[in-house]
Amino acid sequence: QVQLEESGGGLVHPGDSLTLSCAISGDDLSRYVMAWFRQVPGKEREFVAAITKNGYDAEYSDSVKGRLTISRDNVKSTLYLQMNSLEPEDTALYYCAARPSPYSFTSENPQDYDSWGQGTQVTVSS
Repeated sequence: QVQLEESGGGLVHPGDSLTLSCAISGDDLSRYVMAWFRQVPGKEREFVAAITKNGYDAEYSDSVKGRLTISRDNVKSTLYLQMNSLEPEDTALYYCAARPSPYSFTSENPQDYDSWGQGTQVTVSS
């Protein structure tokens, strides 16, 4: 399995921007469909965005569409989540995830991903 490590979280104000990164090691990033999920205490893990292996196609949840952008740099082995116009409702622990390499399509189901990072906390508060 590939190893994932998120970074870039923090405390920001509503309307601010933040960029999360996910560093991948142990394998070639270009072999994996990648995704971001988020979770708040007491709730299920929620799909945020996913991106195909070559980065040409992406899928977003309705709650973040137009504000958050997923991207990847397979040469740098890094996945990104650019977060703009942040809202208090975006407060959560954000995880990156990798889908097993035979699969080429994005998925909103966390059970379709088998490698996870430890998460990075994003808090949006005035």
